[in-house]
Amino acid sequence: MSKSSLLLAATLTTTGVLHFAKPRPFDRIVPRSLPGRARTWTYASGVAELAVAAAVAVPRTRRLGGLAAAGLFAAVFPANIKMAVDWRKAPPKQRAIAYGRLPLQVPLVLWGLSVAEKAKTRR
Repeated sequence: MSKSSLLLAATLTTTGVLHFAKPRPFDRIVPRSLPGRARTWTYASGVAELAVAAAVAVPRTRRLGGLAAAGLFAAVFPANIKMAVDWRKAPPKQRAIAYGRLPLQVPLVLWGLSVAEKAKTRR
């Protein structure tokens, strides 16, 4: 396993576990337009992150896992927008965190695509 794919799998595992261990911060950034309870979405996204982490970790499914990671990182972007909007009047440090998450999604998506591409060329 390359360092990049190992780190991606570890990152997804960590955030996936956090969705269950400390769900409240994730609940708060679930867009209100989604149906159902925020906690349900928090748990569902935690399961998705753990499943994608497992796919990235296994050589046979790494390409699909990298593509799924890119899709997942794009799919959670609305939650980052909600956080930025909700925190627009927060103290400067919190605002910086919320606004900083927005452009961070681009390298995360590219990271997933890179892992997928490297897995494709190693076959």
